[in-house]
Amino acid sequence: MHTYPITIRHIFISPGHNYFGRPKDGPGPHATLDVDQVEAVTGQGLRGDRYLGVAAHYDAQITFVAWEVFSALRDELGIPDASPSLMRRNVVVEGVPLNQLIGQPFQLDFGTHVVDFAGAKHCAPCAWMNAMLAPGAQHFLRGRGGLRARILSDGLIVRGPARLRTEIPLNLDARLEPLARPRLP
Repeated sequence: MHTYPITIRHIFISPGHNYFGRPKDGPGPHATLDVDQVEAVTGQGLRGDRYLGVAAHYDAQITFVAWEVFSALRDELGIPDASPSLMRRNVVVEGVPLNQLIGQPFQLDFGTHVVDFAGAKHCAPCAWMNAMLAPGAQHFLRGRGGLRARILSDGLIVRGPARLRTEIPLNLDARLEPLARPRLP
């Protein structure tokens, strides 16, 4: 098992959907809460979040985005005061190349407890990113919009330092690298 020190910088949940429809219609009225901890429910999602128990989101019971990617996005687009809550990902994590966890089991170890996950797929950015962050955000985030994962064990996800454990070694220098796009004939 390979272990990496990480930091959970933010944990976001929202009781309702704000970004259905087209950006020109504007976001919905539901608050996005930045919480210190949240209960992960095996096979269901996060307690209090809009996707808890929604079968259509089996591969997205929880979403992660890299703090490093969000920071680079703010620098690139000149939006230093933008909040990572506008990305609508649940967990903002620092210190891990999320794309390398696609298709991999991994654990978050908080010292007193461990929560297990399975990296499912890339979290592709949509047109809402341009509307909520800045024009060009969707393009910048292609291939590095985050990770959709399944929750494999109950437990609390807690803001602050943690350890990430994987069965594979990770290239920590690749935190900002987008997924490689396939070359088609």
